[in-house]
Amino acid sequence: MLKDITIGQFFPAKSVLHRMDPRMKLLLTLGFICMVFVPKTWAGLALIVVFLAMCVAFSGLPARLIFKSIKPILPLILFTSVINMFYTGSGTLLWSWKFLHIYTGGLSNAAFIALRILCLIAGSSLLTYTTPPTALTDALERLLSPLKVFHFKVHELAMMMTIALRFIPTLVEETDKIMSAQKARGADLESGGLLRRVKAMLPILIPLFVSAFRRAYELATAMECRCYHGGDGRTRMKELHLHCRDFLAVGVCLVYLTALIVLNIFLPHAI
Repeated sequence: MLKDITIGQFFPAKSVLHRMDPRMKLLLTLGFICMVFVPKTWAGLALIVVFLAMCVAFSGLPARLIFKSIKPILPLILFTSVINMFYTGSGTLLWSWKFLHIYTGGLSNAAFIALRILCLIAGSSLLTYTTPPTALTDALERLLSPLKVFHFKVHELAMMMTIALRFIPTLVEETDKIMSAQKARGADLESGGLLRRVKAMLPILIPLFVSAFRRAYELATAMECRCYHGGDGRTRMKELHLHCRDFLAVGVCLVYLTALIVLNIFLPHAI
């Protein structure tokens, strides 16, 4: 399961999405997150799926990477779907037991919510898949630069967020190594009840915290040795520039958003 966590990983390629300006990708990702919650009909959600499939195709990434990013979230998606399935009481009654009832509307609503969450996770993962951490730092700093008027430390915030995102794969790999080492010493991490499993995680958490603090100390020392003093007076090796493909992507997103709004107006019934 740990190897399936791909949050924060960057996969180099030469696709259209990789060449887009990171500022525009960040804004469009936020816009896509809002677009996912706009559709109230299956037709609107189908447009979101088509749009997401088009983005994956233009990214040049294999589809297995997208499914790999979704796999760790499947238990949460299943739990949310089950809750929505029993929460909705419209349609034909299919099954009943005491206070639990399942209607056709509940099944449809559960599937609708599950597909919406899947699109949300898959679309958001494209940002880190196609954007290097350094470019993401520059994009965050540029977009938050108006806050400098209020003496807000924009560069430091962007650097912290990017470092945290960058070290997620490293910590996952470190956790996998520690678990393998503990299993090789005879530790049982999978059998027993919940309390027993929690206690079995202590020999993993302690060395993981020690390793995380050691890496943070080494990173701070390396930044000090390179005379890092924040964002004041710093220059960039690569300047960010907007191109025609960035504005074309904005136009496509606006067209899809307009189509979703039109569908909501002419097809007002949710599911």
